[in-house]
Amino acid sequence: MSLAPSFAATLVTGDGVRIDAAHTPPRGPAELGIVLAHGFTGSLRERPTRRITHVLSGFGGVISFDFRGHGRSGGESTVGDLEILDLDAAVRHARAIGYPRVAVVGFSMGAAVAVRHAGWRGRDGGPDGGPDGRGLRPDAVVAVSAPARWYYRGTRPMRQVHWAIERPLGRWAARVGKRTRIRKGVWDPVPSAPHEAAAHISPTPLLVVHGDADGFFPLDHAHQIYEAAREPKELWIEPGYGHAESAATPGLIRRIGEWAVANS
Repeated sequence: MSLAPSFAATLVTGDGVRIDAAHTPPRGPAELGIVLAHGFTGSLRERPTRRITHVLSGFGGVISFDFRGHGRSGGESTVGDLEILDLDAAVRHARAIGYPRVAVVGFSMGAAVAVRHAGWRGRDGGPDGGPDGRGLRPDAVVAVSAPARWYYRGTRPMRQVHWAIERPLGRWAARVGKRTRIRKGVWDPVPSAPHEAAAHISPTPLLVVHGDADGFFPLDHAHQIYEAAREPKELWIEPGYGHAESAATPGLIRRIGEWAVANS
């Protein structure tokens, strides 16, 4: 399959971090901009993300980017905290280049950030967001394979993730093996959990997608986010689907693209 062409961009967050991004124009007329938020240790240049970008470009223009501390972006990863500023810069960019409607599609950590960003914008607009954040908040949010709460260690993959975050050797391995630079230390204060932020997303439509074969986060995470959110909302439990980008099939991504077009 020939992947859609993309054009490089550099974004700057509200706290001054330079974010490496790319714009993949829509394959045909489209008014929808889709902001794609990758998972922890991912990148816009990884093959699964590029293939998802290609499929989504059939439904709108795609803004993909590397979160802080990942790939060619600056800064250090805060594993879901300050990353809402990275996503905010990407949503602003999609608006600035002319997309009147913007949907955010996030995977794993990126899904947690998408929920937190929409809740932040929905609650108070964020700093400089106006009385309700309208015009800056996304028009639709898709959270795929999202954690509902922090510090979850109930699966072996998540225990390995915590080792990479918390241990010097783990942070070194993430930097060398995955080009992911992780900030040392603990959150202070602890950011709102995704399930807490979900309550503030309405009236923006929310789609929660989770696989029943997810090895990182069991299904109760999806249910916790969905139950905390207010209408409009949908929950898709996908039989046989594993975790995040690497397990996503073209068929699932096309369904997500169709939902984004219909609901944004």
